[in-house]
Amino acid sequence: MHAPGFLDGFDRLVAFDAETTGKRTPDVGFIRKQPSGWRAPGLVIEVGFVELVREGDGWRKGESFRTLVNPDAPIEPAAIKVHGIKPSDLKTAPRFPAILDRVRDIIGTAPIVAHAAENERSFLDYEFARAKAIAWGESAYPQSRYVCTQRLYAQLFPGASTSLTAVCDRLALDASARDDRHGALLDADMTADALLLLDTMLRTGGTAAPRTWTFGG
Repeated sequence: MHAPGFLDGFDRLVAFDAETTGKRTPDVGFIRKQPSGWRAPGLVIEVGFVELVREGDGWRKGESFRTLVNPDAPIEPAAIKVHGIKPSDLKTAPRFPAILDRVRDIIGTAPIVAHAAENERSFLDYEFARAKAIAWGESAYPQSRYVCTQRLYAQLFPGASTSLTAVCDRLALDASARDDRHGALLDADMTADALLLLDTMLRTGGTAAPRTWTFGG
């Protein structure tokens, strides 16, 4: 459970989202049983980050980063229907090890905000391990570094649907850009907006969103 003002001790946050091939992260036990020459397939095909910086009593959006990622692996047709990213779009995209330093730089020491954070964390850990930045079974960032907007929303709206689209609808956020396809940067941006509104609701004890919201650019 989050207490009102739980973000007060931070000056910087980073919202994160990843689009994937549609495959789930395999069990660590399965990976460790593979022969030495086995190459783990990539799962992440797009990452998006949006920085939130403390400004007075509120927050403003700062730097953002988005890139496609070549997974050297097939993409599930069902996943393509969600995000619209095809194998041909990834032929010239960098592989995850090539963006690893950039990912580390933008995250820095900030808390990582994600919707369904455990899911996003599992993909990030998997790709860090594939890049040999951490060992299989280790975490790139501890669970305590993550802020999950899905859990925060469920705390304020028990029993309500917690998909990002449902959250945006309840909070009166314009999510129409997600009608055709999802995107890592778009979803990270929506997650950042949702966090700020949910934090405000937690502070004020209210659960009714106004008709419109205004955010710093």
